[in-house]
Amino acid sequence: MRAAVLGRPVSHSLSPLLHRAAYAALGLSDWTYDALDVGAEDLPDLLAGLGPEWRGFSVTMPCKQAAARVADEVEPLPRLLRAANTLVRTDAGGWRAENTDVTGVGMALQLGGVEQVEHAAILGAGGTAAAAGAALASLGARRIDVHVREPGRAADLLRVLDVLDVPATVHRLETAGAVEAPVVVSTVPVDGQPAVAALDWRSGQTVLDVLYAGWPTPLAQRVQAAGGTAISGLEVLFWQATLQVELITGHPAPIAAMRAALDG
Repeated sequence: MRAAVLGRPVSHSLSPLLHRAAYAALGLSDWTYDALDVGAEDLPDLLAGLGPEWRGFSVTMPCKQAAARVADEVEPLPRLLRAANTLVRTDAGGWRAENTDVTGVGMALQLGGVEQVEHAAILGAGGTAAAAGAALASLGARRIDVHVREPGRAADLLRVLDVLDVPATVHRLETAGAVEAPVVVSTVPVDGQPAVAALDWRSGQTVLDVLYAGWPTPLAQRVQAAGGTAISGLEVLFWQATLQVELITGHPAPIAAMRAALDG
């Protein structure tokens, strides 16, 4: 049986590390997990040409929206987000779109000490921001501030929050000065780190930075220096991957083995 992570670029992905560790711990010696460099435009032809040995995919940028569009079945969460980070082979031979990013963000926040939230903020408004909005809503958020460099790009995130009945206010990131919410999820890419790190942070805030390369990031360092709590994007990666393993293989994820692989 075969599985893989799809995206472009994909060579940096830690998904093979996690999934291979899981397969080994589960005794799935006939399973392999690879990294395939695939663009969004290539996805339909790729899926159409695969044999039944292919059981599932982790999907990263820029393929998440395309995965939700081309799947034969789309679960409610990826339908809401219009993005899927997981494709699972169906009994009929097609593909089912799932989204485990919401679980990843939610678990990272909860294990970082955020069991419930009323007022939160999201930095950025891309595909991961929509997943963060759904996760914050599941933790009880009643108000979300959206800080973004280009307010016009927040339309899809605002659509998701509106469906979830969570009022949102959009702020221009460069003029924000400070983020007032006690719980913050930053989905800003590497090139935006100087802008978010330069904001005024305060003691008691919890900030989840979905980036994990080069940890602690400049944002995480500033939050910690101010007396706040910074949560690494590695936690999001880890927990979304555990659910992916279960969806793709049908077996409970071997949490300890996957954690050991990530920590090693």
